[in-house]
Order: sequence, then structure tokens, then C-alpha cells
Amino acid sequence: MIRALLWILGAVLLGGIVHLSTVLAMPQAAKQDAYSRLVPLTPVNTMVPLAAPTAETTIMPFMDPAFAAAVCRYDLSSGSLKLIAPVSQAYTSVTFYTRKSVAYYAINDRAAGRRTIELDVMTPEQHAEVPEEEDVTAADRLIIDSPGNVGVILLRALAPEPGLMAMARRALAGATCGVQPVQ
Repeated sequence: MIRALLWILGAVLLGGIVHLSTVLAMPQAAKQDAYSRLVPLTPVNTMVPLAAPTAETTIMPFMDPAFAAAVCRYDLSSGSLKLIAPVSQAYTSVTFYTRKSVAYYAINDRAAGRRTIELDVMTPEQHAEVPEEEDVTAADRLIIDSPGNVGVILLRALAPEPGLMAMARRALAGATCGVQPVQ
């Protein structure tokens, strides 16, 4: 009896280890992650509006149909990136993702406290090369350190009701992201 319980306990423990290992390995093994799906649709270092999500055609996971969305697939190998995003009347958020879809920074219009969100995105090495007098940590120059050279910036604007979706899309249409050449 005890021997059978030990075999069952061992099998459950082994099954748990296999399950946990599989769940943790899946993001690394995924072939069609969000970044890969964006490659054919978005040029590098350019803000591109996304179509409204549907169950069949959503590009990024967990997209809310109440939000207008735009993405910038960036590459910092030729210099730092300047992001300028006007805020909508309802709510605007900016989220930064690594190549493997790990969110590493987010800000919204309430935290920015202005009518536009302006950020400089750079690698830690590029940030170290910025002269100290230019490295202002106040609200007039917010520098985001990217963990790698490539990633995705997702910009979202809320349309509190369906009739205001055009307003949210207009707010996103004014957003830009572009590389600042290395000096």
C-alpha cells in the first residue's frame, strides 16, 4: 500500500516538473510571437496604426477592442529612438516590450502630466555616452533604457464609447518614433 502511494506521489511530482518546465519554455520556443507577426506589417522605427482586433485577425495578444492601437518596432543599433505621442482626451498608454514580449516599461498620460508623451529610448551603452549636462532626469527628458537593441513599443488610446474611436485613432496618428543618429 505504501509502495503504491509512493509511486503515485512520484508520478504526480514528475508530472508537475514536466508541466512547469513546458510552461516556462513555451515563450522561448514560440515561432509566431508578437514580434514575428509584426515584422511583415511594420517597418523598423516607424509608428504604424493597428487594425481593430477581431478573434481571427488580432496581431498582438490580449488586444482590447475599446482601444485604438499603434506599434513601433524599433532597432537601436543605429542610434537612440525618440518617441513623441500626443495623448487622447480619455486615456493613453505606452508600453515597451523586449523582442521576446516581456514588458519592461510602461507610462500613461496621467503619469506624463502633459499633452504629449516624449521619451528617448536607448541601450544602457548609449545612455552612458550621453553627456551629463544632457542627461536630464526631469520631466522634460525621460530616458528609457532598453534591455536589447530591438523591441516593440505599443501605444494605446481609449475610446470610452464606440462613437469616439475616430478621436482615439486621430490621437495615435500624430505619434512618431524615429532614430536619432549617433553623434
